[in-house]
Amino acid sequence: MEKKDFEAWLDNISITFLSLTDLQKNETLDHLISLSGAVQLRHLSNNLEILLKRDFLKLLPLELSFYLLKWLDPQTLLTCCLVSKQWNKVISACTEVWQTACKNLGWQIDDSVQDPLHWKKVYLKAILRMKQLKDHEAFETSSLIGHSARVYALYYKDGLLCTGSDDLSAKLWDVSTGQCIYGIQTHTCAAVKFDEQKLVTGSFDNTVACWEWSSGAKTQHFRGHTGAVFSVDYNDELDVLVSGSADFTVKVWALSTGTCLNTLTGHTEWVTKVVLQKCKVKSLMHSPGDHILLSADKYEIKIWPIGREINCKCLKTLSVSEDRSISLQPRLHFDGKYIVCSSALGLYQWDFASYDILRVIKPPDFLNVSLLGFGEIFALLFDNRYLYIMDLRTEKMISRWPLPEYRKSKRGSSFLAGEMSWLNGLNGQNDTGLVFATSMPDHSIHLVLWKEHV
Repeated sequence: MEKKDFEAWLDNISITFLSLTDLQKNETLDHLISLSGAVQLRHLSNNLEILLKRDFLKLLPLELSFYLLKWLDPQTLLTCCLVSKQWNKVISACTEVWQTACKNLGWQIDDSVQDPLHWKKVYLKAILRMKQLKDHEAFETSSLIGHSARVYALYYKDGLLCTGSDDLSAKLWDVSTGQCIYGIQTHTCAAVKFDEQKLVTGSFDNTVACWEWSSGAKTQHFRGHTGAVFSVDYNDELDVLVSGSADFTVKVWALSTGTCLNTLTGHTEWVTKVVLQKCKVKSLMHSPGDHILLSADKYEIKIWPIGREINCKCLKTLSVSEDRSISLQPRLHFDGKYIVCSSALGLYQWDFASYDILRVIKPPDFLNVSLLGFGEIFALLFDNRYLYIMDLRTEKMISRWPLPEYRKSKRGSSFLAGEMSWLNGLNGQNDTGLVFATSMPDHSIHLVLWKEHV
């Protein structure tokens, strides 16, 4: 039949078919199917599925599609992306779904990012990093070698690690390259803190000293303690240095002159940690912006106002138990809002505005862990065998990393956390650099570092 004649016949048949009842249409189709050969039946089979199914995601308004997609878990959504290019485009652009998925993994969300396809990529990156943590494959190790005696003092800042040793030296290392940037002759170091120009050291010889990195010269010497100085902190804006000692006291010094401004008493054990920090909350005792000093011994944490009036009195004393067999660990966390310290009873978190205990986190019975770092999402902990990451939302350990045999003194300062911002939530950029450092019996420094993203 010629094409023109066929088209005319088809039009007539169509008009007649449309005038039939549903029953008559069904009988007509049955008859035509019975007359069809293999080619026609295959054609019918291939097209029926397309004709019967409706792509609801394509047909629905975008806002309604996004609402429906929010009910699916991320893994199901990734599977749905394989259905078609259209599905992949719509699902990938569902920003709220992927942001929520990232938050659930402990990821920080930057709402200023406008790219609709950005957050699916972030989620894929996040789920890979979290899998590495779960599988204990997120870190790698290296060593710093250069000291000839025990390394006791460690301090980390902005990619640089300072080490103080019984070999009467302090060294500044670039963690990313393992290179020693500065090495200066000092006294025996029990505590160190540095900035771009200077190094401050607390010593087993009962003194504190300030050194210039570029020349190695001692620019200030602070004498007055009658026991080893285990911790130091300073603030250039206030021109104040504070030191905690085995003589049970905290001393406040003028940083520029070395003059002792005040001696804070009340501790009944070695003062192993002092922290100078700005307050970020308001209470009856302090306001945001006030400088606060925390000092800790084996059993107590004392809080002091430090500012224009140096002759301060203790605001509050915190403890976890009246039982003197329960001791605090010296790695104290204070960010201006919360105080956190670990003990055999668990991790204690205090609200700085009220001094109330917000919560006590009890690790599993078989763990006796010490605090290294504490954030909004994660905590970094360790014991004699492993480094641990705890998800603070569930209080469950989500990762661990084996540690080598190291000095077992829990009173010492020879362990520290590196980068800390990721504890408030990972973001794909802050999971780099140093995680943990500890000194080893062979006088080297053992480093645990983030593996680079693949």
